[in-house]
Amino acid sequence: MTVIDLGYRAREQFVPFHRRKERWACIVAHRRAGKTVACVMDLIDAALRCDKTNPRFAYIAPFYTQAKDIAWSYVKEYGARIPGAQVNESELRLDLPNGGRVRLYGAENYDRLRGLYFDGVVLDEYADMDPRVWPQVVRPALSDRQGWATFIGTPKGRNDFYRIWAGDPETAWPGAIHSDDWFALMLKASETGLVPEQELADARSMLSEDEYEQEYECSFEAAIKGAFFAEQLKRAREEGRIGRVPIERGLPVWTAWDLGVSDSTAIWFGQTAGQEERIIDYYEASGVGLDHYATVLREKGYLYGQHFFPHDVAVKSLSTGVSRVETLRGLGIAATIVPRHSVMDGINAAQRYIDRCWFDEERCRRGLEALTQYRREYDEKLKTFKKSPLHDWTSHGADAFRMRAAMADVNRPRPASRGRYRGATTSSSSWLAA
Repeated sequence: MTVIDLGYRAREQFVPFHRRKERWACIVAHRRAGKTVACVMDLIDAALRCDKTNPRFAYIAPFYTQAKDIAWSYVKEYGARIPGAQVNESELRLDLPNGGRVRLYGAENYDRLRGLYFDGVVLDEYADMDPRVWPQVVRPALSDRQGWATFIGTPKGRNDFYRIWAGDPETAWPGAIHSDDWFALMLKASETGLVPEQELADARSMLSEDEYEQEYECSFEAAIKGAFFAEQLKRAREEGRIGRVPIERGLPVWTAWDLGVSDSTAIWFGQTAGQEERIIDYYEASGVGLDHYATVLREKGYLYGQHFFPHDVAVKSLSTGVSRVETLRGLGIAATIVPRHSVMDGINAAQRYIDRCWFDEERCRRGLEALTQYRREYDEKLKTFKKSPLHDWTSHGADAFRMRAAMADVNRPRPASRGRYRGATTSSSSWLAA
């Protein structure tokens, strides 16, 4: 076997990772630990050693530009030392003399990965990715070649990355740390010695406790930096308002929507019982028409009250001259149009509204993840958070939620005697409309 020295020397913390035999791996590491370099080199090494026809390996970051900024320089630096290798700058691709290929992708348009096959994949900063990336696209792409996958990143709360690491009792998944089929590695700055003590002390003095614990000590419990609803959701969990919420079959169910055109449509389902808002269900999908969502509502079998939609649902299509509110009406959904409001006004309303809410943790799991991770956009140049939210996969669930929050005071029931409920009553014969 020909030995090619690419100049890479693994840090001792990553030697067990490079020597692993497990098909799956999860690495939770502090900032500047060197996890991206280690994983890029792992991809290149695997691509060189692979004896299958046309090996394909991928590095996937939450955004394509992020993949380019974080990993591409390493791919070029080490890949260019391989005799016969070719670097394709426009496609962020390294072609190897054995027919192998290492290519960089972004997860923001994960549907573009459908139809591809991979022999190995690294999902970097997986905590920032849409939870559908892995089960719906990447995992199937590994099946016919029995490919492997490595999840790496820094914690961002108890989201899908946390469940990969620690397990999920709802699905009986034990988690990487409890599975013999997984390689699991956590690297805390206080234990690795990779960041000088003085630098850690300086970082601790400049960051909040949550920020430091998350970025340097790999805490999944720390609040996500810049998250709009972190305080409210933490309080809801402490007060036991996130758990199992029963559905009262005789109580009208409202829905709140964010309608996507080229991206996801999100729907929250809730019941108003006196001063309580019981958030009982959540649904999200993409690439389907409004008739699909009408079918979903019908199949859930709830007794529906109002359906809250953003104001642009009334805009007529230039091609058909028909608005979506008219299409919805034809499907049996009578839309209540939420008055136009600023995004920040809606967020402020949602922050207040959460304090009245009880969430069903199982049925609303994806929606709760969206609310938990919905955060301000970070200005890399000014090194500060903008007032505006980051637009990513979390936006759909958060935007739908604020449709209900913006109308909560308008539709809030008047005080009623104990034990009675005065909610919306059905005013239409349509099976969905109120």
